[in-house]
Amino acid sequence: MKKHLFLLILLLPVTVQSGEHADYIAPVSLPDYSKTYDPERDPFADSINALKNAKETQRRVLIEVGGDWCTWCNVLEKFINTTPSVHKQLHENFVVLKVNFSDENNNKLFLDDMPELIGYPQVFITENDGSIIYAGNIVQLLENGKYSRERFNNFLAEWSL
Repeated sequence: MKKHLFLLILLLPVTVQSGEHADYIAPVSLPDYSKTYDPERDPFADSINALKNAKETQRRVLIEVGGDWCTWCNVLEKFINTTPSVHKQLHENFVVLKVNFSDENNNKLFLDDMPELIGYPQVFITENDGSIIYAGNIVQLLENGKYSRERFNNFLAEWSL
């Protein structure tokens, strides 16, 4: 009996997380540059690593510019981490590179070579050679003031390889 209970306890998180309405998705093994808007990180070095990763895995790079201060950046992060289909599609098709923009570090030198920022989070999608193919905020992915799973998945599908 104890053995069966132990197995049930081990399998419970997998079962709970496999549905579309899971509260939280266990983090996949992501590089540090994909996890947070860290003002201490070097976006030039991170972009080199992200592009290398994208070439090796035949994906594009999704650059997300924002910061911990940004309410919509935090809403986006929570949405991605609680919507399994979006989380899966994002990380299967893109290498995510988060670039901090804040009073502490606005990464001016890196962002000066990018199209103009028009809001946060700002998203750029690049080929795995670094050429930018999309630049903009993702307001169009909102529906009734919340990110839409369908719109987000369609956006990711449109820009995937």
